[in-house]
Amino acid sequence: MTLLDPVVRGVLAPLARLLYRPTVLGREQVPAKGPVILASNHLSFVDSVVIPLLTPRPVVFLAKAEYFTGRGLKGRLTRAFFTAIGSVPVRRGANRSALRALDAAVEVLADGRMFGIYPEGTRSLDGRLHRGRTGVAWLAMTSRAPVLPVALAGTEQILPVGRRWPRIRPVTLRFGPPLDFAHRHGEAASARARREVTDEIMRAIGELSGQERATGYHPAPVE
Repeated sequence: MTLLDPVVRGVLAPLARLLYRPTVLGREQVPAKGPVILASNHLSFVDSVVIPLLTPRPVVFLAKAEYFTGRGLKGRLTRAFFTAIGSVPVRRGANRSALRALDAAVEVLADGRMFGIYPEGTRSLDGRLHRGRTGVAWLAMTSRAPVLPVALAGTEQILPVGRRWPRIRPVTLRFGPPLDFAHRHGEAASARARREVTDEIMRAIGELSGQERATGYHPAPVE
């Protein structure tokens, strides 16, 4: 915990709810304790802000390393916020870094905490729900933690690509019933099993979000 944690959850969360009047559905689906993998669709940069502020429990997210290395006032504020909510930096496209990040996720879950992940790998720029990367399945089968499917709507209107400052727009966060893959613990090394589990998670997210489904992966953004 950092010194900013009480500010993030005690001040920013109520302020965000006051300004944006978000709709939160299925809150009762969130397990009150124990390890949980929160798997969400990904529409905007602000998703990693909205989810921790609206989820009843603290959520630890992976965040691209650039959020921790920015310069100037904006860079310092961004770094301070993502550090405060417990985000784990990961450099996109670096397989070794991604593996280290998943190892860090296992540690978070072993501590009985909630870990958030975007199976699509990056935000959707066309509004469709893209094919999920199988890291989420490996994490679920390895840790035996339940997967909580989550769907966001409206966050892409708060901070569209190219806009510097957020707008006030309606936001909906919907939690679905947890998915249990503990019985597949011994299959984590199987590519086929990881794909099956990932596809099941993506179906659950898609049912919550109502997004059009894409058949392929979303390409990583060009840096």
